[in-house]
Amino acid sequence: MQKKYNRWIIILILLIIAVLVAFAISLSVGELSISLLDIPEILKKGDTNIEYTILNKIRLPRIFLGFAVGGALSLAGAILQGIYRNPLVEPYTLGISGGAALGVTIAIVFGFVSSLGAMVLPISGFIGSLAIIFIVYTFSIQKGKLNTNNMLLTGVMISFISSSVMMLLMAITTTENLHGIIFWIMGSLDEPNINLIYFAFIISLVGLMLSFFFVKQLNALRLGEEKAMHLGINSESAIRILFIISSLLTGISVAVAGIIGFVGLIIPHLMRLLVGNDYRILLISSFLGGAAFLILSDTLARVIISPNELPVGVITGIIGGAIFVVVLRKMNKNI
Repeated sequence: MQKKYNRWIIILILLIIAVLVAFAISLSVGELSISLLDIPEILKKGDTNIEYTILNKIRLPRIFLGFAVGGALSLAGAILQGIYRNPLVEPYTLGISGGAALGVTIAIVFGFVSSLGAMVLPISGFIGSLAIIFIVYTFSIQKGKLNTNNMLLTGVMISFISSSVMMLLMAITTTENLHGIIFWIMGSLDEPNINLIYFAFIISLVGLMLSFFFVKQLNALRLGEEKAMHLGINSESAIRILFIISSLLTGISVAVAGIIGFVGLIIPHLMRLLVGNDYRILLISSFLGGAAFLILSDTLARVIISPNELPVGVITGIIGGAIFVVVLRKMNKNI
C-alpha cells in the first residue's frame, strides 16, 4: 500500500513538473523568442517594452486559459467515463459542445455580436450548453429515476440535431459570418477578456475540488450502479451531481475557447494507463495532464505557421487522434 502511495506522489510531482515545463515553453516560444532568464527582468520593468506587452497581454492569459480549459475538459472526461463505465465517452458526447456551438452560431447569424458586443459569444455558448444539459437531464429521467443509458443516447441524438441546425444556419448566412463560425468551432485560446479567463480558471479549480468529494462514489460506480448501492452508495444522487459538475465544466470551457477535441478523451485514457483506475489519483492526474497537453498544443498552434496561427483544436485533434490510435494498437497487442 505504501509503495502505491509513493508511486502516486512521484507521478503527481512529474505531472506538476510537466505543467511548469509547458508554462515555461509557452512563455518563451513564439514569433518573438524570449529567454526564460530575461523574463523576471522584463516583468519587473513593466510596460516600457514590447516583450512585457507580449508576456502580460498575450502569452500569460493564454497559458492560464489553457490550464483551465485543458484541466476542465480532461477532468470532465474522467468523470463521465466513470459514470457511464465507457472509455469512449468524452465531454462532447452528451451534446454539450453542439449546444454551445449552436448558441454561438445563432448569435453570429442574427447579428447579436455587432449589436451587443463580443461578450455575447461566450454568453450565447454557455446558454446553449445549459439548454442541452437541461434537455438531456430531463429526457433521461424515467419514473423519477435517472437512466444513464438514456442520457448517453439522448446526448448523442441532441448533438446530431444541434449540428444539423447549425449547418442549416451556416448554409443561409453570409461568407463573413461563416468564417467567424468556422474559426470559433475549431477552438482558440485567444480570449481578450481577462475577467472571463480568470472566471474559467477559478471554475476549473472549484470543479476539481468538488469532484474530490465524490471519489468514493466514482470508485464504487466502477462495479456498476447496483453493486454501488449494495455498498451503501447513493449512486443516483452521485451521478446527478457529477453529471452537473462535468457538464458545467465542459459548458464553460466550450463557451470561452470553442470546441477543442480529444482532450477529454485521450488524456483520461493515458492517465489510467499511468496511474490506474483509482479516482483518488485519477482526477488530479487527468486535470494536470490535460492542462499541460493543451498549453503545449496551443504553443505549437502559435508557432507552426508563424506569424499566422492555427486553431488549437486542429492540433489537439491531430495529436490526440494519433496518440489514441497508437495506444489502442498497443492495448490490442497485449490482449
